[in-house]
Amino acid sequence: MAVVTLNVVRGDAESGASLEKFEVPFRDGMSLLDAIFWIREHKDPSFSVRYSCRSANACKECSAFVDGKAGYLCSIRAVPDSEVKIEPLTGRPWIKDLATALE
Repeated sequence: MAVVTLNVVRGDAESGASLEKFEVPFRDGMSLLDAIFWIREHKDPSFSVRYSCRSANACKECSAFVDGKAGYLCSIRAVPDSEVKIEPLTGRPWIKDLATALE
């Protein structure tokens, strides 16, 4: 079975950052946001990420750095048997894990 490996920055401004690795079963057409939802459902429900496309029909809240480039987690496709690093955006107050303030 193909997997996508996510190396994700975890933590918050108070406790500091650490890198955590997750192997997620790959599905055709899955985005990195889908992979994070899998992590929340199957591995760690405390994982924090900001998004609103599924609940408010809005966009641009799932911004993050993926392999050093800013992008939207909902539109970046996962690649089978690949490894990516995902970090919160800089220049915004860091809340927790991948969630940053919208200010």
